[in-house]
Amino acid sequence: MSPFLSLFVPVFLFLMLLTIGFSLRERNAGVVMMWIGTLGIFGLTCWTILEKLPA
Repeated sequence: MSPFLSLFVPVFLFLMLLTIGFSLRERNAGVVMMWIGTLGIFGLTCWTILEKLPA
């Protein structure tokens, strides 16, 4: 899998969780989906930054 696609797929899935969770924000499941989406995007961002740092 290409590097672009290996990063695009998780970002897309986490953004979909954020979108669906926001539309269901009155329920507990929607809040959990927003949390997972937010933490997933934050984790991917941190991972990408740490991956680019010199070792």
